[in-house]
Amino acid sequence: MFFPDSGITKGDLVGYYRDMAGRMLPYLRDRPLVMARYPEGITGERIFQKNVPRYFPDWITRTKVKKQDGTLLQVVADKPATLVYLANQACIEMHCFLSRVGALDRPDQVVFDLDPPDDHRFADVKHLALRLRELLEDELGLTAFVKTTGGRGVHVHVPLSARDDFDTARRFARQASEVLAAREPDRLTVEQRKDGRGDRVYSDVMRNAYAQTVVAPYTVRARPGARVATPLRWEELEDPDLTPGRFTLRTIGERLDQLGRSDPWAGLTRHRYGLARATQRLVKLAAREL
Repeated sequence: MFFPDSGITKGDLVGYYRDMAGRMLPYLRDRPLVMARYPEGITGERIFQKNVPRYFPDWITRTKVKKQDGTLLQVVADKPATLVYLANQACIEMHCFLSRVGALDRPDQVVFDLDPPDDHRFADVKHLALRLRELLEDELGLTAFVKTTGGRGVHVHVPLSARDDFDTARRFARQASEVLAAREPDRLTVEQRKDGRGDRVYSDVMRNAYAQTVVAPYTVRARPGARVATPLRWEELEDPDLTPGRFTLRTIGERLDQLGRSDPWAGLTRHRYGLARATQRLVKLAAREL
């Protein structure tokens, strides 16, 4: 029993990842994974694992990831059987790199993590995500995509061409967040210290760094209810009934049946940007507004 409050078992989790492989793999392929494993379910100990255990079978794809004092050998989920195997190893959550094998030091996405202080600020999160989209798309000429995290907030992703390094991506995300915070000072903050944020939403851009990860689209979260990190259409943020926990392992199937073959993130792999031009525009905005 992995989720006692919902009656969700290990077998249910395995079946979910088997059935979701077609949706998930396009967003996982070629990306190293970090596994959040819960052998006793969500009420037990968490094992946050980067290195591939020695007993994993040979058919599990691995890749070397450089670190300060050596290398790690991490899983790459590139086939349905891998997702099934990881679920059977009590891997509830899958967290993926923002860069791909072959260019791990060059992100192909930049991510804005809009993180509220509690479960009562999701209306502010939705409002800010829409305002961030306006900044990114209408003023900076980029294309943005949004997903619930399965936690309290949302992630806004911008696909990149993998020409810029992580420092460039993080500086861009920070400055864009500062501009939005200047426009929405009562709702948004870029203050890293929790005691300086008050009741405002925090725009966390620190995930935009080498070997940092974000929760993968359609992964289950190890939280009561088995919430699912779910890609959204932008107009869904205007739905007053949208809550952080609306989509779960039990309810995501109905949503996908309604979507059919359509994918809210279908354009993510088609739109690729360098940040040079957008950064020039952002610098001009920041000079006026900050």
